[in-house]
This record gives sequence, C-alpha cells and structure tokens, in this order.
Amino acid sequence: MDLAQIFADLDAQPWGEWEHAYGSADDVPGQLRALASDDVEEAEEALYELYGNIIHQGSVYEATAYAVPYPARLAAAGIRPADMLLLLGCIAESEDERSDTPGVCRVAVTAQLPLILPLIEANDTAVRQAAVWAAARTGAAEQVLPALRRRWEGELDPLVRAELLAGTAWLDPAAAEEFDKTVLGETPGGGGAGQGAQAPPVRLAALLAGSDADLPWTPVHHDAFLSLLPAGPLVADRFDQEQTEPFRYVVQGLLERDTDAAREAAFTLIEAGLRHPDADARGEAVSAAEHACEVSRAATARLAGPLTGLLDDPSSASAVLSVVHQLGHRAACAAPALAAIATEGGELADRALAALVATAPERAAPLLASDLARRPRALDAAAKLSPWSRTGDARAADPDPFPYTPELLDAVRARLAEDDIDWNGSIHLGLLLAGWGHRAAAAVPDLLAALDRYPFVVLRTLPAVCPPEERARAVAALRDADLTGQNPVDIGSALHRLSGEAGDTGAVLSAVVEALASGGRDMTEAAKLAGELGGSETAASLLPHLRAALSDTARATTDPASGSSEAGRTNPDLDSDTEIARALWRLTGSADEAVPIIAGVLEEADGDWHRWQNVRAARAAGALGELGRPLAPLLEGKLAHRDHAAAAALALLAVDPAGQDRVRLADAALASAETDADPLTALDVLREVGAGNLTDDQHRRLTRLAERDAHVFVPGFPHAPSAADARFREEARALLRTDPRSGPTPRA
Repeated sequence: MDLAQIFADLDAQPWGEWEHAYGSADDVPGQLRALASDDVEEAEEALYELYGNIIHQGSVYEATAYAVPYPARLAAAGIRPADMLLLLGCIAESEDERSDTPGVCRVAVTAQLPLILPLIEANDTAVRQAAVWAAARTGAAEQVLPALRRRWEGELDPLVRAELLAGTAWLDPAAAEEFDKTVLGETPGGGGAGQGAQAPPVRLAALLAGSDADLPWTPVHHDAFLSLLPAGPLVADRFDQEQTEPFRYVVQGLLERDTDAAREAAFTLIEAGLRHPDADARGEAVSAAEHACEVSRAATARLAGPLTGLLDDPSSASAVLSVVHQLGHRAACAAPALAAIATEGGELADRALAALVATAPERAAPLLASDLARRPRALDAAAKLSPWSRTGDARAADPDPFPYTPELLDAVRARLAEDDIDWNGSIHLGLLLAGWGHRAAAAVPDLLAALDRYPFVVLRTLPAVCPPEERARAVAALRDADLTGQNPVDIGSALHRLSGEAGDTGAVLSAVVEALASGGRDMTEAAKLAGELGGSETAASLLPHLRAALSDTARATTDPASGSSEAGRTNPDLDSDTEIARALWRLTGSADEAVPIIAGVLEEADGDWHRWQNVRAARAAGALGELGRPLAPLLEGKLAHRDHAAAAALALLAVDPAGQDRVRLADAALASAETDADPLTALDVLREVGAGNLTDDQHRRLTRLAERDAHVFVPGFPHAPSAADARFREEARALLRTDPRSGPTPRA
C-alpha cells in the first residue's frame, strides 16, 4: 500500500465540519500526511499535534473516529508502525468521549483489526508488543483472543509475552486464573515454546492480572511479588499507564476489596517491602504505604511504626518523609528522628522539619524559629494551618494555627525586614501572623515598614493582628502609602476591617466602585465587601454600581427593559452575579432583586462544569431564609446531581423548612457524602434533619461512612486528606451519638 492509496480519500472528508479538542479539525489532514514524512522531526511534531487534537489528555472527539483509518493504514504499510499502533490503542481505550455517538471511536479502531491483527506476527518485537496492546484495547474478544492465544504459544520475548498475558486477561478475565496457575508455577507446563520458568515481566503480568480479577492473594502471591522487587523496571516498557507503579497498584487493588483478609494482605506486603534489602524496593513500598494511608483509615496505625523506623536509614529517609505527614499524631514517636534530621543542612532537613510541623508542631516551632529563612517547606507546612489558607468554611473541628512562640514571632519580624523574600515566602509569613491574631500585635510596626515591599501580604495580614488601640495608626499609614498597582478591593477590605463601621468609609466605597466598574474577576470580591458594609446610607450609594456591574443576562431579570444577552455567562460572571445578588439583599433588606438573579444563575449553571457556581448560588439562596422560597423548585432540581445535592438540600431547609420531605433531603446529602462530593455540607444537612429522624437505612449509611475503613475525601483539603477525613469521622460519630439507635460509638 503506497501513500497515494493510504491518503486517497483524505481530502474528500469534510474535516472542517468535525471538531477535535481545539475546535475545527481542518488541520488534521495535514498532520496525518506529515506522519509519513521522511523528515523525522516533522513526523514527530505531527504525531504530537495529533495526540493533542484527537486524543487530548485521554479524551476523544467527533473527528477522532474519522482519523482512525489513516494511522492503521500507515502501520500496515510499515510506516512508523509501533507509533501508529500506540495511537490507535490510546483511542480505543478512552472512556472520555466528547462526541454525540458513544463508542464510535472504539468501533472505528475495531474496524481496523484486519490491518492490526497481522502485525501481532511482525518480526519487530516493538511492533508485536504494540499490536497486541492496541488489539486488546478494542475489547473485541471474539476477533482478538484467538490471535493472542496463538501468539502466546510461540512468543519468546518477555515483554511481548507480558503484553499477551495482560491483553488476554483484559479480554477474558477468567483467563487470569489460568495464568495464575501456569505462569506462577502452581501447574506444570504452560510456558509456551518449550519455556520453563517464566521471565520476571511475565510473572509480574500474571500477578497484576490476578489482582484485577480479584483472585485470592495467597502466600504464593506474596512471595512471588516480593521476589520481583523492585517491580517498576519490569513495567517501564509496558503500555498500561495505570500499572506503572506495580506495588502501589497491587495494594490499591487489595484495599478496594474492602475485606479484613485483603487489608491484612496489603499491610503485610507493605511491611515486607519496607524490610527489603534493596533501597529501590523499599522506595516502592513507601509509595504503596503512602497510598494506603491516603485511602485506608486502618493503614496509618498499622504502618506508622514500620515507616518511621526507616528514618534512621539514609537511603530511605528521603522517601519516608513524603508520607509522614499522612500519619498525623501516629508519627509522634518519630519526632526525635525528625528533629535530628531537621537540625542538619540542606533540603532533607527542610523536609524533615515540614514533617515535624505536621506531626509535632510544638517541637517544630523552635527549630523553625532558629533557621526560618532556609526552611521554606517547613514554613509552608506551618502556614497551611492558618485560617487564611483554608479553602473550606471554618469549623470548630479545624486544627489550631501553628503554635505561637515569642521566638518564632521575633524570627518572622526579623525576616519581614529583609527584601529577598519570594512571593510564596512572604504569603506564608503573613499566614503565620494572621493565625496568631492579636498575639502577633508586636509585628504591626514591622508590617507597616514592609508595606512598600510586600503590600499584598500586609493588606491581608494587618487587620488580623492589629489590636484596637493601633488601628487608627494603621489606617492612617495605609492611606498615606503609595499603593499604586494594588488591588483596590484588597485596599478597601483592609481599611474596612481596620476602621469598622465607625470609620470613614469613603476610601472603601471608592475601592468597591472601582472594582465593580473594572469588569474583571475582582467584581466578586468587591460585591462581598459591599455586602459587609451594611445598610448605612453611605453604603446604599453602592446600589446603582452593583446593579450596573451585573451581567447583561442578570440585569434583564431585574430590569426587562435593559434587554438580554444571547451569549452564555462565564463561570466568573455567574459567581459575580451571585455575590452581587447577596450584596443587594444585604444592603436593601429586600429579596426582590436577589431572588430572580440567583434563580437565573441556578437555571444557567447546569451540569458538571458549574459545580461551585451551583454551590455558591445555593448558599446565597439559603442565606435569604424564607424570603428565598420562590427558589425552592430550582433547588429541588439540583438534588439529583451529587456535586450540588448537599448545598441544595441545606438551602431548601432554609428557604422552605415546613415544605420539605426531609427523608428525601437526607438521601441526597448521604449520596453527596458517599461519592466524596461535599461530605461536610452533607453533615450540616443531616444535623438539620436530626439523626433521630433518619430512616433505618439512612442511619446505616451514615454509620458506614463513619466506621468504614475507606477514607471520606473532603474537597478543599488536598494537603491534608487524612486530617480532613478524621474531622468528618468525628463529626459523623458525634451526630450518631445523638441517636439512641447508635448505642455507644467510638471517639477519635
């Protein structure tokens, strides 16, 4: 097949009518042709562009299916066959389709099997391996399995054999048990082509296939897996991106079985790996332990001792430091070892101190104070305890700020006097001070002196630490300072928080007006600040500016004569409209304008791409109380989506408490928590409903969330998932203790 045949119908296709990741696919024909270029760089660039366009980050598109025949023909013609097969395999395995015809891309690759399957017999091992993988990913077992089994009998190359085994088990999960017996040696024979013991990549492939098939994990599997460590190099040239860390993959599979036996097998395997004589093998075990601690509540208690015991091993200490923060108070026994490493120099000392911050902050404070400038990681970890840095709403169960000590305050003050602090470092210093509040009042002069160098941090931090007797001086300093280029909302917010309602609000009002008129992302923060100003006559002067800042769509809901925009609103537009609605309500005391604006946001914010816009609009609706009752039908429509359900349920209890089916709201909240969408808001809903009013099934579901082994993941706390889960668990247990059906429940 020559190039003329390969591309014969290429230009006859209406590429401009089809779309890929970046819009029109009219650039795809040129990229497909360039794949066959004699210029290696040109061909590589075309392949890179195609991955970005038609299989963008694993997503496939309308144009993808129409492009499939050409790389298949190129592969059959011997033109970059391995690359073409890998492209086809990636398309076939995609589960994220952005076209109107589900499955069409996999069907398109399956249609090319007559060109792909013969390449399983190619002389080039790389082509054989790629052909096996691509063919299996079509899922067309009836067509592909016979070819894979034929090749298994004669294949000698370990990587190709591993791919054949994995592909066969992928298409026929029952085959995993067959390979488990033959490849791992429980049944004689099965080597193929006269082989005896299978090569390590093949044995590992059998173990991974057995894990996928949920086969029992026996001492034979335990010993076989340990004998293959370090396992990473054995899959380095394989194509399954989910199995690039085999130790972690096996542990994940065992924990997902959610049985005591499987958990014990996972923990026992990790403990053995942590004792392995090879440093790389121990590193793989540490990574697996980190994953276990992220997903399993039992893992931290079980693995804390073996993990922290490796801190005395120089070859393992660096890897262990990355997981210690997951252990929380369980790692308190490691404080002496962490402190010893932290007193040394370099990056490892900084990482050790950061881990000590997470596990024993009182012990970390003096060490941080003694070398603040050279401990950026530790400073970052300490700053994350500040309320300034929390994405979620503050709650009583939040951790306390990093411990205050006079020595650390002095170190922060001294550091602020220097002019070499990077952006992140300056913010972290401000977070520490803000967390301490008025205990850091001695730093007010230092903050004012640093205003010209770190204005953003000073504006955010000063109101939190400044005591009442210093506020007039601070306000005067801010008004006299040259804050050109600073966000007017930051300036206005600082002045408002420092001066309060008794102060001159002129500068604050000017800042809000400027930000509202900017049309940028600052409008949302400006509207929040406007709402905080209360209902004074001066604040009321903001009303025309707030109304003018509404999007055209929102303005039409309150003033039909203004006309409406046909263009959809962006997410920032939706957020600013929601916040402006809240400000209008707070300033006027009337919900007449707020209700239709919020209703418009709820109507337009639909689906997966507007998660937080729905949540914020629901919270704004709930803030109206029963004045927001007209919004109830729209909020009820949000109960079906897990991302919005908890916030909508909580809002419904506020806007129409007497008219709600509380069993239905509790169901929606529990579904939100069970899918890790919004667990903490779900608990707020269940508290409002009352644990005693839950059905028996709902009570069981809440009990399972509180007592199961798998973590509940809480959005907004990415740096401390275990701590966030512990907070959820304690709140859930506390709620259950109010219900006589629970009996005594454990306390954290």
